[in-house]
Amino acid sequence: MPIYEFYSPDTNKLYQFLARTLAYRDKTPRCPEGQGLRMERRVSRFAIIGKAKEDTGDDPFAGMDESKMESFMADMEREMGSMDDSNPDPRQLGRLMRKMTDLMGDKTPETLKELVGRLEAGEDPEKLEDQFGGFDEGEGADGNPVAAQDLWDTVKKRIKSMRDQPVRDPKLYELTEYLD
Repeated sequence: MPIYEFYSPDTNKLYQFLARTLAYRDKTPRCPEGQGLRMERRVSRFAIIGKAKEDTGDDPFAGMDESKMESFMADMEREMGSMDDSNPDPRQLGRLMRKMTDLMGDKTPETLKELVGRLEAGEDPEKLEDQFGGFDEGEGADGNPVAAQDLWDTVKKRIKSMRDQPVRDPKLYELTEYLD
């Protein structure tokens, strides 16, 4: 007996339906949340076979435990929301970047480690930007890219993708009960 998965873009939820026969494999049920909501067939995670490697590019957080990443992203979102974008507190910025670099572990460039330490000490971000060649480009004193802006961009993309992720409805629905 197959279990089919459907996504409703109207509710941003994934639903699972039990089909007691393959005769319903081409049918699309109505949404359990209500009449008129769209439903799209999805391939279930467990149905994918093999270990295809995802192209992670330069993502310093690639391969990280998913639950740890979710917790980290929620924490980052809270902290970034309380930060003054036009005049950030260097210590707050340093704490935020420290959390990111701690998560990166050995992948953290030495220049970025130095930059974070100096922000935590309260040094002026503009002076540090002049010294390190900018947070969004250039190289530090040791020739390694500072890459702080790249790190910010990566975190922001992860947060956005987590917000966009559909919620999984935990209930298993009987397919025949939702067919018209």
